[in-house]
Order: sequence, then C-alpha cells, then structure tokens
Amino acid sequence: MIDKLFKQRTDNIFLQFFRYIFVGGTAFVVDFFFLYFFSDICGIYYLISGILSFIISVLVNYLMSIKWVFNQDDIENRIMEFNLFLIISTIGLIFTEILLYVFTDIIGLYYLISKILAAIIVLFWNFIARRVMFYGKQII
Repeated sequence: MIDKLFKQRTDNIFLQFFRYIFVGGTAFVVDFFFLYFFSDICGIYYLISGILSFIISVLVNYLMSIKWVFNQDDIENRIMEFNLFLIISTIGLIFTEILLYVFTDIIGLYYLISKILAAIIVLFWNFIARRVMFYGKQII
C-alpha cells in the first residue's frame, strides 16, 4: 500500500489527488512560513508578502508535482510546460489575493487565518486545472 501511495507511477485520480494534497501541504507550509516571515519579520504589507511567498511555494510545488504527482518526467518541452504551470499558478495567485483581501479587510479575519481558507479553496482550482488543462487528463 505504501508503494502504491508514494512510489509507483499512477494515473489514478484518487492517488494523484492524495499525492497532490501531500505536495500541496508541503508547498503550503513553505508559503505560510514565508508569508509570516515577510509580513511579521520583514514588515512587508501582507498582500505583497502573499505574492512573494506564493512564488516560492509555486516553485516547490512545480518540482514535486512533475516528478511525483502527475508522472511527467518525460515531457520534451520544459519551457512550454513551465509556462503553462505559471499561467495556472498565476490564476491561483489572483484567486488567493482576492480571497485574502476579502477575508482579511472585508470580513476582518487575521491574515494567516485568511491564508488557510484561501489555500483550501484555491487547492481545488489548481488540481483540476493542472490535471485537465496541463496534463490532458480527465477529471474522473
């Protein structure tokens, strides 16, 4: 079971989603840490910090996703692949920034709580977009 979950190549949507949650969790920890670091330690406005931390986490997510989640070791055009990944991630960043603003400035939540909520919502966009648009896989 451990081999199936963590080691074997798979096109199974449920195993890929499990792996995506694991990778996304790792990227989220990186994102969350840098959001806090840039905002509270460096004193940068939280929406700017959100962009910086998101960029760092996207790189972590990209490297882990191509190697492990979606089995894309053999893609010939890495530049095109990375550009598509950036487009999807940029849309996710726009969603994230809007949600951060709404949850923090309009609803009044603490910005780190807003980040958690935004990340959960944007996770579904990113997974579906990457699986369908980027890797040419069906949702089910």
